[in-house]
Amino acid sequence: MIERQFVSQKLKEFQIQEFVTSSLNRVGHSHTKMLKTPLGEKIVIYASRPGLIVGRKGANIKDLTKQLKRKFDLENPQIEINEVENIFHDANIVAEMIAGSLERFGSSKFKGIGHKMMSDVLASGALGVELVISGKLPSSRAKSWRFYQGYLKKCGDIAETGVSTAYSAAQLKSGTIGIQVRIMPPDIDLPDRIILNEVSTATVEEKKQESSTKNKEKKQESSTKNKEKKQEEKDSDNSDDAGTEANGGDDNDTDDNSSEEVQESAEDSDIGNSEDGSQDDEDKSSDDARKNDED
Repeated sequence: MIERQFVSQKLKEFQIQEFVTSSLNRVGHSHTKMLKTPLGEKIVIYASRPGLIVGRKGANIKDLTKQLKRKFDLENPQIEINEVENIFHDANIVAEMIAGSLERFGSSKFKGIGHKMMSDVLASGALGVELVISGKLPSSRAKSWRFYQGYLKKCGDIAETGVSTAYSAAQLKSGTIGIQVRIMPPDIDLPDRIILNEVSTATVEEKKQESSTKNKEKKQESSTKNKEKKQEEKDSDNSDDAGTEANGGDDNDTDDNSSEEVQESAEDSDIGNSEDGSQDDEDKSSDDARKNDED
């Protein structure tokens, strides 16, 4: 159900793109996009010569709008035209230019046309280009000529998505000539691409100077730290010596004080003993006096 709606919508967009491409001949048409907007369908056309699409006083774009309304039942189609910046990076425009040159100058000039277009594509900055022109060139038998130069991916995901591919045809008297164009643009990201950064001699010298200055700073820091450690050790040793001397003086003071106290205590004991001896003598004399009195 929903899948059918998606398929029908994509089919309609493809039919609109094919109709726009067939109606815009030799105007440098690249591709067409269809966008949904609230006002209606918006059709964006990319081309190398937008003035030919618009026409005089917008006559061509008005006719194209009417045809889109009538053929595809579009309510309010809005056509926007954008100019392609680099035409030599677009395979559709290059194929159209080759077809126009062949129709103008004939099949006898196909080699000059192929080499000229290939050199213009590479001069624009493309990585690689391949042109294949097949048909009656210029003999009665059909043959194919391949022009290639540069770097071009032929297989893998990049060959399908990154390489710009286009097909065109030129109608000549001798018959139809087919044109195949493949261009690898310069802004493609390749998985095997390696970018080498160029380092100038000035930057190398600056880095050497920076490294030498850093090494000098580190050496100075380490020397200052060692000096500070040595000074701290000396200060700690001096403080320990001063503490031991102070402790020795305190011990001597305490010894002197203790000897003085011992002497004082001895003198006090001698005084006490002399006083006790005098009291005993007085008691004896008083007892003798009492006995004499009794006798």
